[in-house]
Amino acid sequence: MDLNFKGKTVIITGAAIGLGKAFAEAFVQKGAQVAICDINLQAAQETALELGASALAYAMDVSNAAQVDEVVAAIHKDFGSIDILVNNAAMYGNLSRAPFYEISEKEWDKVMQVNIKGPWLLAKACFPYMKENGGKIVNISSATFMSGSPNWSHYVSSKGAVIGLTRTLAKECGPFNINVNAVAPGFTLTEASLSIMENAATYGVDRGSIKRSSSSEDIVGTVLFLSSALSDYVTGQTIVVDGGKQFI
Repeated sequence: MDLNFKGKTVIITGAAIGLGKAFAEAFVQKGAQVAICDINLQAAQETALELGASALAYAMDVSNAAQVDEVVAAIHKDFGSIDILVNNAAMYGNLSRAPFYEISEKEWDKVMQVNIKGPWLLAKACFPYMKENGGKIVNISSATFMSGSPNWSHYVSSKGAVIGLTRTLAKECGPFNINVNAVAPGFTLTEASLSIMENAATYGVDRGSIKRSSSSEDIVGTVLFLSSALSDYVTGQTIVVDGGKQFI
């Protein structure tokens, strides 16, 4: 067994930039067909063009149930199968950093719609295509759930909910040979992360066992492992990838 995804179709949400794009690049390099799903269609098309014929772009608002169902059906028609789902899309870099009592109801609700309703909708839409031959679902959570990062209660709560969803889906999908796991990255230097603070490049480095900042590439290997046959007996788990800042 190895990390060869030839013949596999992978759906990645929020795949136009950042972590999602890094995942897409890695899967294409390993032989997969990749659906680049993003609310920004132009950016998704640019990424797909970079990756070549194995990648196609799709406009998707992960909080819109009808659109999710329609796009997933189109992906199945275009590629012939749906084998792996990476729920990566999330509201993050453009969120308010404020005490819980100052966060608006509108922003709270939008975060929940994208960060937790989205993965649930995608899992629901992909399940009918996975249940016959099995599959892999990888949900991207966040290490902020472990640390309880202050002034970010909506984001932290939504990422904690992703772990809860992962565990229930693992129980319900297990009989169909569908593995469901979560990856909880620590602070990672993506476009979004660099936009939220001035000292992003050094943030948290001193607290880690590995004394350097994290890049998107540091997260890729864990996602590939959880999407491969190497992890066929792993389900319902959360793997924290943060350079050893915290242990669970």
